Amino acid sequence: MAEKAPHAEALAASWMLSVHPLAARVYALRRRLATITVAVLACLLFVHVMFGANGMIVYKQKRIEYESLQKRIALEQKENELYTQQIQGLKTDEKAIEKEAREQLRYVRPGEYVYVPPPPANSSPPVNHSAKK
Repeated sequence: MAEKAPHAEALAASWMLSVHPLAARVYALRRRLATITVAVLACLLFVHVMFGANGMIVYKQKRIEYESLQKRIALEQKENELYTQQIQGLKTDEKAIEKEAREQLRYVRPGEYVYVPPPPANSSPPVNHSAKK
């Protein structure tokens, strides 16, 4: 094993001589390499923040959807309040009950007559198969 030591040292020395210029060049360019690396990382972070799964583009779309759903909820609540008032009126007000019975069920009091207009006739223009001049 002792006889292989000089050969290993020579091999290591030749390898160091071939790698040394490259190492010296990398050491000289270390600031430039660090700046480029930081710039690339910043660009990747920007792309991820803007276009990622929870990026700004998706956030704006979700915000618009949220606002439209809030408007829809407000409209539905107003409609629900209207129906609640109508139901409460039908539970307590005799005139409202009578009005609904007359309109929907066509109830009448004795001696009253209900006039129902005839359904509109389908008046389609006459079919003329002659050629226009």
